[in-house]
Amino acid sequence: MSIQSNLNKIKTSLPKHVTLVAVSKTKPVSDLMEAYDAGQRIFGENKIQEMVDKYEQMPKDIQWHMIGHVQSNKVKFMAPFVSLIHGVDSLKLLQEINKQALKNNRIIDCLLQIHIAEEETKFGLDENELNELISSSDFKEMKNIRILGLMGMATYTENQSQIKKEFIHLKLIFDSLKNIDGYSKDTLQWVSTISMGMSGDYQLAIEFGSTMVRIGSSIFGGR
Repeated sequence: MSIQSNLNKIKTSLPKHVTLVAVSKTKPVSDLMEAYDAGQRIFGENKIQEMVDKYEQMPKDIQWHMIGHVQSNKVKFMAPFVSLIHGVDSLKLLQEINKQALKNNRIIDCLLQIHIAEEETKFGLDENELNELISSSDFKEMKNIRILGLMGMATYTENQSQIKKEFIHLKLIFDSLKNIDGYSKDTLQWVSTISMGMSGDYQLAIEFGSTMVRIGSSIFGGR
């Protein structure tokens, strides 16, 4: 099947409140343009340099999402144009994004990454670290970032009940955000996004509250 028909099939299966991020990492610009011509405007990349290269070559109405692990020293390269950064997992990284956003006279939207998987290789904050970050005075001083919600990656496993448990866990943390000490309507008024679910488990993720899914191989085919 073509990229266009894959995309159309997925889009018709998604509820209206769920945003589709087409994960285009490692794919050539020609593949992305095929998805673009089929109406897709949100693309997810996991390497900043690759995203910058594609940004320079492609139409400027695209929203670029950074979905991979972010190194602080690379933030400056995407700060002029990135639409949403999914994997924010430390105060230090948030401060760097804030700094680079200010330099570019922008407010950059971010998701805080929560560690929900049983794999040590996955990044993310635990619940205590999330509470500490949001309650900190440093967090409240940052004016050039906007937290839209949370992101999480389930364990890479065939075990559906484990994945389900991890998705439920993320949704509970998301729902508890508004009860965090020091929660202010100013800093977290935008919180409405849960980015969870990929090609293999996005339908399950939507069932348990996801509002944004990151789908690559089901659109573009395997690597």
